[in-house]
Amino acid sequence: MIVRYTGVLTDVAEDAVILERDGVAREVLVPAFAVIDLAPRRGEEVTLHTTELFEGSQSSGNLVPRMLGFVSEEDRAFFLQFVGVKGIGPRKALKALAMPVRKIATWIESSDAKALAGLPGIGKRAAELMIASLKGKLSSFAIPDDGGDGVGVVLSNAQQDALEVLLAWGDTRLDARRWLQRAGELESGLKTAQDWVRVAYRVKSGVLG
Repeated sequence: MIVRYTGVLTDVAEDAVILERDGVAREVLVPAFAVIDLAPRRGEEVTLHTTELFEGSQSSGNLVPRMLGFVSEEDRAFFLQFVGVKGIGPRKALKALAMPVRKIATWIESSDAKALAGLPGIGKRAAELMIASLKGKLSSFAIPDDGGDGVGVVLSNAQQDALEVLLAWGDTRLDARRWLQRAGELESGLKTAQDWVRVAYRVKSGVLG
């Protein structure tokens, strides 16, 4: 099974992206919230953490291979648990992941069925099944739901450029976004990518709280 795939991002759709590598363009299904991160990166080389599945009927022999991709290994790990809930197949799970996985995990751990029911394709019954199946198993993903994680915030152009710098230095996307969020809280008037990187790095280093 392919667990990571790298290619040039050529197209971004509502539920999939196209990665081109060695002259071959491959469709990769992605969760809804990932489009926010991927859309500004057209033309760049990106790496997705992947899993594979076959769609169709085995009895008829009409099975179509599909690759599913995630921005981080953490997102992929969450998906593999999320898709195990009764009645939630891979396609439905990808559509439902319209919010960052840490926020969804927090809703599950706090038994917030109302918030879960608001996810695309998820109603009250499915939300209750999620909680019954997964509560207590997602503590490593969950975060305090105080609105300050910054994971689901759409970044400005300068922040996006700063994010790419931090990623190039080897930081994870989740950590980089958190540091940028905290940088904005601590210092106002940050305009350029250089400004954002400077303050975010000070947050990372512990110079700023």
